[in-house]
Amino acid sequence: MGAYLEALHHTGFYYTFIGVAQVLAAILLIFPRTVTLGALLYLPIIVNIWLLSYAVRFEGSFVTSPLMVLANLYILAWNYDKLKYLFPFRKYSTIGIIERPKKYENKFPFLFFAGVVLTSTLFVFIFQFGYEIMPRNSLSDCKAQFENTGNEVAGYAFCECIHASGFPLDGCVEAFERAKDNR
Repeated sequence: MGAYLEALHHTGFYYTFIGVAQVLAAILLIFPRTVTLGALLYLPIIVNIWLLSYAVRFEGSFVTSPLMVLANLYILAWNYDKLKYLFPFRKYSTIGIIERPKKYENKFPFLFFAGVVLTSTLFVFIFQFGYEIMPRNSLSDCKAQFENTGNEVAGYAFCECIHASGFPLDGCVEAFERAKDNR
């Protein structure tokens, strides 16, 4: 991930453009009048971060980025009444959950809260335990995950492959799997 960010930094204006777009999206998300525009601007940014984190197993945003994608999608769904004219449908939905109520209730939405907690827990579980091995952020952190597991030799070789040799993740994972199967 560090090599990717270093290469991105050397693109010059593109790196700056991404930063400015993120700040602009954040400012637009603050104000109720511009929240829909901010969510539309932020969606491709956060989806890119999520896919990149997942592809390189970057633990810095491995759990938080998919949750931020879900939060952004919730904002867009909440503002569907403003966005429905962008879609190529001739008829617009009359489903009650999409339209805004005429009067809001003040009672706590327990069902919605339970759904958010369940979804968040599911994402944390999937992304924390979805991979057997992670490259981690440093050589020592990478090696620490293999201590007392029975896969120390294969694991240390994986960590050296990633951090010391700088080989691609897929090749190092395949070498780890072969070494693990041969023990």
